[in-house]
Amino acid sequence: MAGSCLPILGAVLIAPVLPKMQDHFASVPGAKALVPLALTVPALALAVLAPFAGVIVDRLGRKRLLVVATLLYAVFGTAPLWLDSLGAIIASRALVGVAEAAIMTCCTTLIGDYYSGQRRVRYLALQTMCASASATVFFVLGGAAGSAGWRVPFFVYAVSLVLAPLMATALPSPAPRAAAVRTPHDRARRTFPWRQLGGICALTFFGAMVFYTVPVEMSYLLDDLGVKNSGVIGLATAIASAATVGGAVAFARLGRSPDPLLPAVLAVCAVGFGLMFLAGNAPLLVAGAVVNCVGTGMLLPALLTSAMSRLDFADRGRGTGLWTAAFFGGEFACPLVLLAGEAAVGSLARAVGVLGLAAALVTGGLWTAARRRGEAIGPRPSPEQMA
Repeated sequence: MAGSCLPILGAVLIAPVLPKMQDHFASVPGAKALVPLALTVPALALAVLAPFAGVIVDRLGRKRLLVVATLLYAVFGTAPLWLDSLGAIIASRALVGVAEAAIMTCCTTLIGDYYSGQRRVRYLALQTMCASASATVFFVLGGAAGSAGWRVPFFVYAVSLVLAPLMATALPSPAPRAAAVRTPHDRARRTFPWRQLGGICALTFFGAMVFYTVPVEMSYLLDDLGVKNSGVIGLATAIASAATVGGAVAFARLGRSPDPLLPAVLAVCAVGFGLMFLAGNAPLLVAGAVVNCVGTGMLLPALLTSAMSRLDFADRGRGTGLWTAAFFGGEFACPLVLLAGEAAVGSLARAVGVLGLAAALVTGGLWTAARRRGEAIGPRPSPEQMA
């Protein structure tokens, strides 16, 4: 659970100080695009490398790679403390993404290894809850630390030096369950479920853009409304992020199959974006972000549980790596898509509204596809389906 929070830290910690970073590097050509890139380039590296990390996980083991990557995370994460070039900072952030690719893939794969059935659903929801709760803390911490200077939040990356020895001593080495053990003949016949995983990965890419819009863009939206204090920005974003925890709790308590729930969850996200688009003041903007984050808190474990249900032990590392690549690829694309949308429609708030419209259209498509398949929202999955 703690390891799963590290990629979230990399994604949100410096979000409240992005305006200050942009002011600091105002003389650098293209700073308006490069400074947000410093926040999201770890996601690009993670998205590119996660499938390879998944293959390595399946072949070399989960635990060893997790410990080494957690140590490297501290080295790369604190590098901007002494780097003066924006290009060098972005390069160090890319290396953070390399470490995150291994960390996230290992942590999620281990959850799939340790648990099955409804317990797996609960722990994947717990993973989202812990990550979202940590995001709330990181937003407040990043905003408070950013008041002392835009570099100060980077000290927090050293926390992984505490986690690595705990991971080495506390985590058991996983072993395949009896049901997952296959004979050499079975392994020769087994093929990776590309088709089953492809659809959920495509939906995950879009879902990641929905998920990260509030964390990445909230500071800019508040700045456009005249809110300049980084501490206030961090607190407002933390309030919205706390709603993500509530959404994850709701998902865990529903105990239902994730696929039929996805249209309703995306519909909630779309409503939140609509409120953010209409907001003419900070309180309404935060209210819309809260509604959106309730939806995203349910969206992430629903997507992840759906993907994990399609994988057995031998494929779980590679499959988790592909899902992770899709999710963080969407995270990386999020600010670029919204930046292009802002240029096209005239403001960031309008671009968020367009993304909300896209979420509504995807919701309609999912509902139509579900009706054609004869699915009904509500039935609980069998233990065999969830295993």
